[in-house]
Amino acid sequence: MFTGIITDVGRVRSIERSGDTLFTIETVFDMETVPIGASIANNGVCLTVVDKGPGWFAVQASGETLSKTTLGGWAEGTRVNLERALKMGDELGGHIVSGHVDGVARVVDVRPDGESVRLTFEAPADLAKFVAPKGSVALDGVSLTVNEVDGALFGVNVIPHTQVATTFGQLKPGDAVNMEIDMLARYVARLVGQP
Repeated sequence: MFTGIITDVGRVRSIERSGDTLFTIETVFDMETVPIGASIANNGVCLTVVDKGPGWFAVQASGETLSKTTLGGWAEGTRVNLERALKMGDELGGHIVSGHVDGVARVVDVRPDGESVRLTFEAPADLAKFVAPKGSVALDGVSLTVNEVDGALFGVNVIPHTQVATTFGQLKPGDAVNMEIDMLARYVARLVGQP
């Protein structure tokens, strides 16, 4: 489990494609405190650390993960929002995020809004019903509050800190982001019988 509060922006150092894909990620995390087998959210995708060293870790992604997320489009140098798994007693500053991406949303519009940036996204059609004004959504692993919803379109504001502390300062129309709907919305829909 994660909170959607990004604690490092790493960088893809290398990619090895053979069977599953092995990504090596540069990070400022103290890797001596991260055991092999630990979970780290990479742009919102929960991946298992399979190797590590000072200033880097490696994770494997299956073909399924590559087909359902933006990871298949990563290249050397791609910047990646990183978050270590939540521990008991940690502050829950965002919302509960599982790291299980539901789909890929697209940036439709980026415009200034005071010192913030207003971003408009288009959700996949099957996920749009789970997005609600003042609800939560995780985009590339970042916990965000939804401002407004219009069909499959929804908007969020990104404050200056988040623009600098995540990859969101570089987003532009047409970019794809990993989207995880709010866990509570998923279970409420299931309880009321919606697919």
